[in-house]
Amino acid sequence: MLKIVFLRHGESTWNKKGLFTGWVDVGLTPQGEREARQSGIELKKRHFVFDLAFTSVLRRATKTLQLTLQAMKQTKIPVKTDWRLNERHYGNLQGLNKQAMAKKFGEQQVLLWRRGYNIRPPKISFDNKYSQAHSPRYHGINIPQTESLKDVVARVVPFWKTEVTPLLKQKKTILISASGNSLRAIIKYLDKISPQQIINENIPTGIPLVYELNENLKPIRHYYLADKKTLKAAIDKIKNQGKNK
Repeated sequence: MLKIVFLRHGESTWNKKGLFTGWVDVGLTPQGEREARQSGIELKKRHFVFDLAFTSVLRRATKTLQLTLQAMKQTKIPVKTDWRLNERHYGNLQGLNKQAMAKKFGEQQVLLWRRGYNIRPPKISFDNKYSQAHSPRYHGINIPQTESLKDVVARVVPFWKTEVTPLLKQKKTILISASGNSLRAIIKYLDKISPQQIINENIPTGIPLVYELNENLKPIRHYYLADKKTLKAAIDKIKNQGKNK
């Protein structure tokens, strides 16, 4: 049996403010840093030893990974960054408040923007201060102006097949620190979740999600490393974003 661990970054500064973040490179809150360290404590407690780790290029994910590995005392493992693990690009919504958008457009529309499979938010304008069009970090990459989850699946699945699958076949134990939608895209692919069902999939920040796979890399089972009460509170927190309170 093989194991791979997925970790959504800890609470970011824009998570706390309820803003659409996407590719905007924001840091962790103190709570987010605590979540990352606690992830490492939980993984260490269960004797996880990783051969290598992957993360996106966004610092909320890279910092989460760093703090998690520090808590595990496994800072020497190889770490690979890949832009394909970036969060979904939220287009012109980046930097806007989810609750304010719910008041303006309705909760259902915001839910579709956040969780829908093939719904793209409005494209970001070239001169928007939250556009990545001018970023040297993405030189040579066809930077999206907006993305649906379907678009994220289209970039994440090739990453999975070319980067992760060969390592799993070598029986490597892997940790992936990324964002909510890039991880949802991987989970959709692994569990063959339908576009209709994926809308209900919420991944909490800073709680390790363990997938056990058979020799054919098919999921056997998966579980979070948290008690039921903690997990429910964390998932409810994600669900309630974008509601017109």
